[in-house]
Amino acid sequence: MFTGIVAGIGRITNVAPRDRGARLTIDAGGLDLADVGLGDSIAVNGVCLTVIAKSGSAFDVDVSQETIDCTVGLGAPGEVNLEKALTLADRLGGHLVTGHVDGVGTVVRFEPAGESYLLRIRAPAELAKYIARKGSITVQGTSLTVNRVEGAEFEINLIPHTLDVTTLKRLAPGARVNLEVDLVARYVERLLATRD
Repeated sequence: MFTGIVAGIGRITNVAPRDRGARLTIDAGGLDLADVGLGDSIAVNGVCLTVIAKSGSAFDVDVSQETIDCTVGLGAPGEVNLEKALTLADRLGGHLVTGHVDGVGTVVRFEPAGESYLLRIRAPAELAKYIARKGSITVQGTSLTVNRVEGAEFEINLIPHTLDVTTLKRLAPGARVNLEVDLVARYVERLLATRD
């Protein structure tokens, strides 16, 4: 489990194709790996991945082709948002995040709004029912609050701090982003579907 509070910006430095997937080498940047061991989970752009090797400030993960096919940002070198798995002693600053991406959205608008930025994303139609005004959503591994919803499109206000500490500052219209809807919304749907 994660909180969606990005702890550092890293960089995928190598993508080595493997049978049915790839092995990624990720430079963790400022993310301290001192307490990370083999088998630990790290969210990479919102995708929960398992550390299989570690050397200095870098770590390796294996990614299945299925994961590469249903997410963005894992198939080529580039910057990524990183967060270590939550411990029971950690503060829950964002919301409960599993690291299981529900779908890929498309940025419709990304523009200044005063000192902040307005981010408008079109989600896959099947995810629209899980997105609510003032609810939580994870975009590229970042826990955010939804300000407005119209059909499958939703808007978020990004404050300067969020832009400074995540890769979201690099977004532009047409960019594709990993989305994870609020875990509670999925359980409510399941409860309602089975109550009869």
